[in-house]
Amino acid sequence: MDCNKINEELNGKTTNEIITWALSIAKKPVVTTNFRPYEAAILHAVSSLNSRIKVIWCDTGYNTPNTYKHAEEVIAKLNLNIKLYVPKQTTAHRDIVLGTPEINTQKHQIFTEQVKLEPFKRAMQEHKPDIWFTNLRKGQTAFRDSIDIVSQDVSGIIKVSPFYHFTDQDLEAYLIRNKLPNEFKYFDPTKVLEDRECGLHA
Repeated sequence: MDCNKINEELNGKTTNEIITWALSIAKKPVVTTNFRPYEAAILHAVSSLNSRIKVIWCDTGYNTPNTYKHAEEVIAKLNLNIKLYVPKQTTAHRDIVLGTPEINTQKHQIFTEQVKLEPFKRAMQEHKPDIWFTNLRKGQTAFRDSIDIVSQDVSGIIKVSPFYHFTDQDLEAYLIRNKLPNEFKYFDPTKVLEDRECGLHA
């Protein structure tokens, strides 16, 4: 797939037009979420055009109470087809044997593998998507600045980021326009720093 050519063609298109294009070539599309701030936008945009699309939620087990309440509200409001994936070890057990290790240590790599990467890999292996809708946006990390609306990962999955060129203000306006909730009390134990790549996309 010539991503450069496709991105040239999609440049300036609306989110609906981008999603419609992606769905037209998809056989097994999915959208992933962690219910962080502004996630309701991508979930609304995609599910509005494909109401039964599989929504993969990899819950680390370390979300804030606010995030869990927000997730339940969005799931109910949009009637999402949620596919929930959690680590194989409970949070309570891991807290005893590993805890939450310091960033840039081998133990933190093990922690990240357990709570985020393994559940995500398991989800992808089970659903085998060809199109993966994400809420990646330009300006979030150096890696995300290097991609575009459409990119392809090492396994060949086509990643589509309909809101790639949106700012926080643009997404806020989208949420208000569509009467969607938002929640800022969010915590990712694998990142700590906001500009740190989560490991699923790089």
